[in-house]
Amino acid sequence: MNRFEILTPSDLPHAGQLLAGRNHAALAGGVDLIDLLKQNILAPSSLVNLKGLRGMDVIEPDGHGGIRIGALVKLREVAGNPLLRERYAALADAAAQAATPQVRNLATVGGNLLQRPRCWYFRNPDVHCLKKGGGRCYALGGLNRYHAILGGGPSFIVHPSNLAPALVVFGASVKLVGPAGERTIELEKFFILPKTDPARENVLNPGEVLVEVTIPGPAPGARSVYLEAREKQSFDWPLVSVAVIIASDSSHLVREGRVVMGAVAPIPWRCHEAEAALRGSRLNPEVAARAAEDALKTAAPLSDNGYKVPLAKALMRRAILRAGGIQETG
Repeated sequence: MNRFEILTPSDLPHAGQLLAGRNHAALAGGVDLIDLLKQNILAPSSLVNLKGLRGMDVIEPDGHGGIRIGALVKLREVAGNPLLRERYAALADAAAQAATPQVRNLATVGGNLLQRPRCWYFRNPDVHCLKKGGGRCYALGGLNRYHAILGGGPSFIVHPSNLAPALVVFGASVKLVGPAGERTIELEKFFILPKTDPARENVLNPGEVLVEVTIPGPAPGARSVYLEAREKQSFDWPLVSVAVIIASDSSHLVREGRVVMGAVAPIPWRCHEAEAALRGSRLNPEVAARAAEDALKTAAPLSDNGYKVPLAKALMRRAILRAGGIQETG
């Protein structure tokens, strides 16, 4: 780890000015940042401490029926917030299943969305892979058990955020503030595929700070579910995660259904095919199974991660039925 200084900005514009400087990095919870420093993936001369910025650590109504969550809110606060648990259960569950209690006490919402890939080639300081400016993605033809089955190429990382699939399923947006001003963007459009730029995972510009996440009010009668499968029941990264929201009537006729997968693609993967299969259908196990099949039709597993396809189908089928209030069988 290199030597660095810590800079404390007086306000948000000052933070943007500092972060726009050469070789500066943002410090919030610091969980992923410290790993990157130790692994010599990052070697900033200065860390810009965002922890003292006011108004970025609250969960509050947005005045339009939705919820505003500051980027400095801790994961444990998201997991335990009564309003989020009542209206956005999938998000609260996603936060509750992230990492360990110790990490959830430190990790922030913004940090969870902005963390870098956990690919072992990217995290190895001796490997100059495509994401670090090299000429190839070593997962292609290498060890790829945990890599992408959808949206991969030329890099095959998976996005590591637990919160992102749940936030995307609720139609969340993020506010970004930087030297060029303020902008709000749908979270689904915030993340970018490697074919756009293999070195980046999102559209955050130099000097910009992710300030807050806003989630619109859920549809009347909607139920949401977040499920993930891990190799270990203790702390582990998801092999596959699924967030689902279903709005249906008493006869299980689906008015609206949204499905997003995590840990299967370089971005939180919106399953438009599954949503089309659900929309206007009377939900039952067969409909849920068809939606899952449609969602994975374009999957292109690598040499060692084909197991993710049936795992994702089973997890999605289960999540859809739970969100629709259907008793699972078998």
